Amino acid sequence: METEEIRRLIALEDAHWWYRERRAILRRELRGLGRPGVALDIGAAGGGNTRVLAEAGWDATATDMDESALEMARQRGVPAVRADARALPFESGSVDLVTAFDVLEHIREDHLVTEEIARVLAPGGHVLIAVPCDMALWSSHDDAVGHVRRYRRESLRGVVEKAGLAVDRVWSWNVLLRPVVKWHRRRSTGSDLSEVPALLNAGLSAVIRAERYLPVRSLRGVSLFLRARLRQQP
Repeated sequence: METEEIRRLIALEDAHWWYRERRAILRRELRGLGRPGVALDIGAAGGGNTRVLAEAGWDATATDMDESALEMARQRGVPAVRADARALPFESGSVDLVTAFDVLEHIREDHLVTEEIARVLAPGGHVLIAVPCDMALWSSHDDAVGHVRRYRRESLRGVVEKAGLAVDRVWSWNVLLRPVVKWHRRRSTGSDLSEVPALLNAGLSAVIRAERYLPVRSLRGVSLFLRARLRQQP
């Protein structure tokens, strides 16, 4: 992602319906992981998700390739390290949790990223991944933010399992708004990262929160989430 897109994301993420609900998803997932330990947030940009990890008691570090994003993260009190996700500067088996939200789709060699995640995880450690799904939704937005692919459930599961990780579950997100997103992106000419009027933001927030209570996770959405773990050694 270009530096300007990262700056725009950081400016928007605290209030934007999309990022607020994803942080809520992360909080819910963390509650099921047991005692907090060492966490690594890959492709963290300004550290919005890293702050959620820290608030939940994790010893969390943000990583990104963009130095200006890392500086903005540090200004927000987030420990941050410049790192290529394909060659993480962390010891093998040293991390209890890795988060990688909107990372894999930016990297052509996505298998190198999942292999590095598996390498740095301690036995029994977990990874939470979020990616855009379905090439049928490809649009100028994907070009603008530097995507190289969108995923199917099978392709996401495959690259994670090939790295030696055991997938606990894969689920869809932003299902209810998929028709709206598809319509909008067919007519757009660039990135979706823009400020949303307050009333519209509230309405979209209400719709996306409804997915917490509806049986829609097996349907096609705009994004996929995956939770996996490194198997305990016998």
